[in-house]
Order: sequence, then structure tokens, then C-alpha cells
Amino acid sequence: MKLLWAVAVVLLLVALEGMAARGASRRTRRELMSPLHKGGIRDPFGSYCERRGGCCPGRDDQCTVPYLDTICYCDLFCNRTVSDCCPDFWDRCLGIPPPFIGTCERNGHTFRSGQTYKDNCNLCTCGTTGRWECEQQACLIESDMIQAVNRGNYGWRAANYSQFYGMSLDEGLRYRLGTQKPTRTIMNMNEMQMNMDPRNDNIPQYFNAAEKWPGKIHEPLDQGNCAASWAFSTAAVASDRISIQSMGHMTPQLSPQNLISCDRRNQGGCAGGRIDGAWWYLRRRGVVTEECYPFSAPQQTPAEVGRCMMQSRSVGRGKRQATAHCPSTHAYHNAIYQSTPPYRLSSNEKEIMKEIMDNGPVQAIMEVHEDFFIYTSGIYRHTDVCSTKPPQYSKHNTHSVRITGWGEERNYHGTMQKYWIAANSWGKNWGEEGYFRIARGENECEIEAFVIGVWGRVTMEDMQNHHHHGKRK
Repeated sequence: MKLLWAVAVVLLLVALEGMAARGASRRTRRELMSPLHKGGIRDPFGSYCERRGGCCPGRDDQCTVPYLDTICYCDLFCNRTVSDCCPDFWDRCLGIPPPFIGTCERNGHTFRSGQTYKDNCNLCTCGTTGRWECEQQACLIESDMIQAVNRGNYGWRAANYSQFYGMSLDEGLRYRLGTQKPTRTIMNMNEMQMNMDPRNDNIPQYFNAAEKWPGKIHEPLDQGNCAASWAFSTAAVASDRISIQSMGHMTPQLSPQNLISCDRRNQGGCAGGRIDGAWWYLRRRGVVTEECYPFSAPQQTPAEVGRCMMQSRSVGRGKRQATAHCPSTHAYHNAIYQSTPPYRLSSNEKEIMKEIMDNGPVQAIMEVHEDFFIYTSGIYRHTDVCSTKPPQYSKHNTHSVRITGWGEERNYHGTMQKYWIAANSWGKNWGEEGYFRIARGENECEIEAFVIGVWGRVTMEDMQNHHHHGKRK
């Protein structure tokens, strides 16, 4: 009998300990929850306890209401230690103002804790202490940087661009450029040897390809928030070269979208790519015109890539023919344009100038710094206006552009400044109608370090076939 009694006592004690442990565990889970309103009450004017039908006395772990991505409580225990109360608990259940709601002032208006506004590229949140807590990202458009450039006599002018306002510098470098640095193998590519004759190679002080070849040099396009300058610069240079080489019989504006969507061999579409890969595709597969396969800016994420809608097949002698109709329903001519392998030029400015003057625009890779985005006119040089700011304000990344000419201009000191004329791919309302001038002969932003020329694959048969439908509208 005594033995049975002892066993019963032990079992009772174990059961009581289990219940206590479960209770402690339940309390611990709730008490160790992260405070709901540490950064300010979200949805401070929402009705939660009111919608539930009232408050619960004491502690009631079932007295909950769904709250955003979690739950909140309406029992009188909820504000004991770490607050897990619903936003309207204090007002509804206790009849007092919520202790966590501060107020912030802005432009004569009062904001409650948790409310936000966007200051350029930075999100500002009204904190529980009544102070605005703002992100500290460097923005693509900084008014003090514009003013510093325009005050500093740097030889160029800066301006605000609405399409860049509200973007961070990191976003600008990630979405508005998009050319990967060439690999070491590509950088070791042999430079074309050019025999310069100082007596006969009369290089003028000023040259613009658009003036020598009117109607054959294509206007700058706008890549939007698609990091694909690798495709835009390649298509633009090939377009100009084919137009010049065919003596105007073929004046195609080639399609960057064709490259973005279809050149998928180690390429990232709107998330960046390599120009050597683009030239490989243009040589081996070929592309159609912009009219046939128009550019479509990313709708969801800048890295998205559209399905390839244009394939080609070999028709002998290295030539290709389209196997599908144009993606655009307004275009009927799906002719495929190709190039020969690209060739690298010397970094010598005279040789680059002679190549442009003889054969047309060239492709160049450059480093884009934070101040290049605000360029509006003049001869660009990277400035030191952000040198005293934190490191996040001074960054750069790789871009590719088309050099179409050169010139000289006297600066405010009275000395002559040499420059390149280059086409960007940020639309015609940026810079000098889509173009910019940059210091020449100094490898400014490494623009003379890797320059590419190319020949279009053009035959007499091509010129006859394209003569009737190859001209730009």
C-alpha cells in the first residue's frame, strides 16, 4: 500500500512539473517576442481590439488579432514587459494615448510615429522619439554636388535630371551602365598596327562623323533602367559602320533588344554583359533592326530578360536568314545584319582619330563616376567634389559608349582643351542632346584604354537587296 502511495505522489509531481513547464514555456515564448513597436507603431490608426469586439482582463494568450505579418494582443498583460499590444490597445482598452507614438514635424505638418516620406533616394521614418530617422544612401542627384561642379570652373556644367531623381548612386551604377570589364585575355588582344604618315595623314582640329556622313550616323537611344550598354554601344557602332560601308544603301538602326534577349552565352541581358560576347553574336548569328525588334524597357525588375523572339539560320557563305517574323507587328523586313570580327585600336589618340575619320565611329569602354550622371554640357573630367564625403558618395563602374568625333576648345584660362565627341545611351534629353564631350589624349576615365572598330558584312548583293527597304524612316 505504501508503495502504491509513493508511486502516485511521484506521478502527480511529474504531471505538475510538466504543466508548470508548459506554462513557463508559453510565457517564455511570448515574453521573448521581439517588441512590436520598437521602430514606431505601424498602422497606428488601425482598429484591432475594437474590431475583435473588446479587450480581455488579466492575461489571455488567446486574446489576439492578426496584425500585418504577425499577431497582436488585446489582453491587459500585453504592456507588462515587452509590448506586444495592438496599436489601438491603449486608447481602446485603457483610455490613454499610446506611449509609443511620437510626432514629427515636416513642412508645417504633423506626422505620427511609423509614418514615412521619401527624401530623394532615402526613406525617412518618424521615430518613437519624435525625430525623423532617414537612410543615409548617396543619391544619384545631389544638389550640393551640382552646385559644387557649377561653382568650380571644371570646364563643364551639371544639372538635375528628373529620370535620375530618387535613385541611389548604387542603383544608377547597377541599372544605367552594364558593361563588364573585359577579361585579361580580351585586354591582351593585339592592337591593330596603323602606319601613320605625318605628311599625308592630315587630321583636322575638328571632326564629326555626323557631318561627314549625313544620314548615316544614328541618334542616341535610351537604355532606361536596363544595364545593357554592352548591347546598345555594340548595336550603335555596327549600325553606323554598315551605313557608311554600304554608302547609304543600308542604313539600319540595329536592335539592342535582339542582343539583350537572344545573346545569352555568358551574358546577363539587362543585368550586364560583355562587348566581346556581343560582337561574337553579331558576327555568328546577326541581328535585325530596332524597327523589327524594338527595345522594351524592363517592367518588373531591371534584371529581367524577355524571351528571344528572333532566330536565324545559315544560308551559306557565312550569311544568315531570319526564321521568324518581326516581333513588331508594324515591321515586315526581318533582314539579318552581321559584322566581321572586331579589331582593337591603339590607345594613341591620333590613331583613334584616323580610324574614325576613315571608317566611322568606334566603341570605347570607360569608367563612370558619380559626377558623370549630372553632366549637361562642356568638356567632362571627373571632379573631386565628393572627395570630402563618406566613401559611399565616391564610386564608379564600367560603361561602353560610341566615339563619333573630336575637337578643341579654349577654356576660361585661355588654353586649348582637346576633347572627344561621344554618344551615350541615356536618351537625347541627357547631356548635349544625348552626346557628351570628354577630355582627349589624357585617357580620362580610361576612355582610350580599350577602343574597338569593326566592319559590317556587306556585299554588292546585300546593297541591292536592302536598297528599297533599308533606309531609316
